[in-house]
Order: sequence, then structure tokens, then C-alpha cells
Amino acid sequence: MANKQKWKVFFLLFVTMFLLGGIQNTKGLILEQVQHDINLDIGQIGTLIVVFQIGFLVASLLTGYLTDKKGLKIMMLTGSVMMAAGLIGTSLAYGILFFFGFYLIIGVGIGSMLVSIVTVIPTFYKEKSGMMFNISNAMFGVGMIVTPLILQQLFSHDISWRIFYVGIAVIVAIIIIVLASLKLDKAQGMEMHLSDFVCLLKHGRLMLVICFIVFYVAAEAAFLNFFPIFYGSLDISGSSTQDKMATAAYVISSFAVLFTVGRFIGGFINMKLGDRKTLILFSLFSLISIVISRQFAESFVYLFMVFGFSMSVLFPTASAAATKLTDKSGSAMGLIYVASGLGGAFAGWLIGQVSQLYGVSVGFNLIIGFVAISFILTLFIREKTVTS
Repeated sequence: MANKQKWKVFFLLFVTMFLLGGIQNTKGLILEQVQHDINLDIGQIGTLIVVFQIGFLVASLLTGYLTDKKGLKIMMLTGSVMMAAGLIGTSLAYGILFFFGFYLIIGVGIGSMLVSIVTVIPTFYKEKSGMMFNISNAMFGVGMIVTPLILQQLFSHDISWRIFYVGIAVIVAIIIIVLASLKLDKAQGMEMHLSDFVCLLKHGRLMLVICFIVFYVAAEAAFLNFFPIFYGSLDISGSSTQDKMATAAYVISSFAVLFTVGRFIGGFINMKLGDRKTLILFSLFSLISIVISRQFAESFVYLFMVFGFSMSVLFPTASAAATKLTDKSGSAMGLIYVASGLGGAFAGWLIGQVSQLYGVSVGFNLIIGFVAISFILTLFIREKTVTS
């Protein structure tokens, strides 16, 4: 890859991760507003999250395979265009059906963009993939910190979430322009057959990491999507609904602060401990922190930021571990984000339904179970570099 193209790759990698982190961390805040704007109940909110994750899942599955076959640039461009279209369409939707449809398109766009752009890491930084996954995901965390604060400022000035989505669409348009001018010497496509992809599904060590990612993402996505609704449902003396929503926004941002700090240093932690020890120790830390944070949710809600730190290094470390198990990096990343889609969809549906039947607090408690399962899975993960 020519030196003059490197800045474009860095721009695409880090800006895209920043942007996607921002979208991920504002879904819960926006859905809380949408809940009143177009009259959705908590069960429909759960279904909406499933719709989003289905789009993400389908895009991840196809994009991983097609990135190996057709190349990174064309798949990134496809995802960016769909993302922009989904954002604009969602911002203009006033009915439930149209909102669901365009939200599905956003999910497809995010899945395509994310899987294709992160393929840069195992392609160009194979030996340092653990560190680069953590650093690039740190930019995801920066987006998680900044965007809820921006959104809260918009809400405090009675500016609609619709304007926020239009603004993101403008940034995606800039990404498209830079991407169109990018020339890659590598990752332009390879001889790839469907049977090669199917072989990955028979790779036992890889599938164990994939299962871990399913439950990790279930916990993370459930927290980010449902925490504002959960906290808003609590009866806290002296706090109005607006006060609780402001607090929820700051908790989400505080969560993201330590989430990002952890990912900035996560590369060095990973190099010191290795993939397996990092996953075991931080999964246990996550389980302890979510139990304690939930116990003190009403009196000391900012404990949840510790949960953010404990979760920070898990996804990039697991991603690095998975890509070391095969030379088909695009397809491996596709499976990783398929697992993400499954985890997010499963968590959204289950918590939505349980919350509808038994209350939001009971539904929110399921996050503890997701974290516990992910910790148990880490005990069976082994480090060994093989090729498929």
C-alpha cells in the first residue's frame, strides 16, 4: 500500500469506528425518545432492536464472505451508501412501519461498514492484530463518550433526534468521498468459495470464540439499549423524568470513558497476558462489577462505569484470537459480527419480552446471566495459531 494512501486507510478506520461507536451508544437514548414520539411500548422496542440486529447479522454474514471475494473497498462503499440512506429515511419516518424498515437498513449499513473496515487490521497488521484491534476499538469508545453528550445537549435545547441522524448521514457522505479515492494494493479480493466459508463453521476452536462473542455482545448491547429505560423506570426520590434521562446519558458516557481507556491500554494488556488470560480475567471482572453495580443502581449509579472498563478489552481481544485461527480474515470477521448480531438480537428480544411481562428491572437483570455465561466460556478457550 502506497504511503500516500495510508492516511486514507487510517481516516476510514478511525472515523468509521468513532461514528459506529456513537450510533451504538445513542440507540438507547434515541429509542427512549422514539418510544414517546411514535408511541412504541417496551415490547415493540425489543422487537425494533431485533429488526436492527437482523439487518446487522445478515450484512455481517454476507460482507465477510464478499470482502474476501470482492475486496474491502467495494463492500465498504456499499455499506456506507446503505447507511446514509437508512439514516436519512429514519429521520423522515413518522410511522412505525417506515421507522422499522429504515432502522433495518441502518443495521445492514452498519454491519457492512464495520465488517469490511475492520478487515484492514488482520490484512495489514497480522502480527500486531491484538494491539490494533484494541486501538481501533478505542476510537469506537471515543464515539461512545462524545455522542451521548452531544445528543443530550440537543435534547436540552429541544432539538429532535432526527437532526442528529441527519448530521451523522453527512459524516457518512464524507467517508464515501474518501473511500471513492482510495486505492489498495492488498485485500482487493481473493479466490474464495462458499465451501471455504462453510469449513470455518466446523472449526471448533473458532466456534468457541464465536459463542463467547454472542454472549459478550448480548450483555453489552442490552446494557446500552435498556439502561436509559431501566433507570427511567426507577422511583428515585427528588428526580424527575428529565433528571433521570440526563443522568442516564452521563452514565452511558461515563461507561464509555472507562470503556475507551481500557481499550487504549488493552493492546498492551493483551501483549503482556496473551489472549486467553486477558479474556478470563476481564470476564470475571465484568461479572463482579455488573453484580455490584446493579445492587447499588439507585444510590450510586456511576458504578456502572467500572463495568465499562471491565468489558473494554473483551471484544477486540476475542476478535484477535479468532482471526489468528484462520487465514480467511474477511470471513472470520464476518462470523464475528454475525455473532454480534445474534447476541444483540437475542438480548433485545428476550429482555424486551421479559420486561413487558415482569417489569424492566427483571429484564435488565438478565445482563448478569449473559456475563456469567461468557465468563464460563473463556475457561475453555485455548490459544493456538492454526490455518483452515
